[in-house]
Amino acid sequence: MNWLKLSNDEILELVNPIMDNLMDASTEIDHEKHVRDFSDNMKSIVTKDELEKQCKAYQETLGFFTKRELVGVIRKKSDVRVFWKQGYSKSDDEFLAFVHIVQRNGTLEVVNASVS
Repeated sequence: MNWLKLSNDEILELVNPIMDNLMDASTEIDHEKHVRDFSDNMKSIVTKDELEKQCKAYQETLGFFTKRELVGVIRKKSDVRVFWKQGYSKSDDEFLAFVHIVQRNGTLEVVNASVS
């Protein structure tokens, strides 16, 4: 099955649990959980120390993740990028959450993710 041909709702059924895990693991500052779905390259970039440093910094100034609202699903020939409007508990500003996913050997892998 070509997962890139699925409907947006079907893609979100696959991607939302991955993003939920990233958000939960970031809140908990749990490196092993956070990198669970990462590509090998992403795992080499997001070290335990770097994750802890980044999480503590945003939690101190912005708080914790709150409501996430879908902005869109962007498909390319080999991957999907999903964008959400993201809120934080200590800020009224709107942020953009993003995850970039590819399929390798039948497994979905995160090759990029951020909230800015």
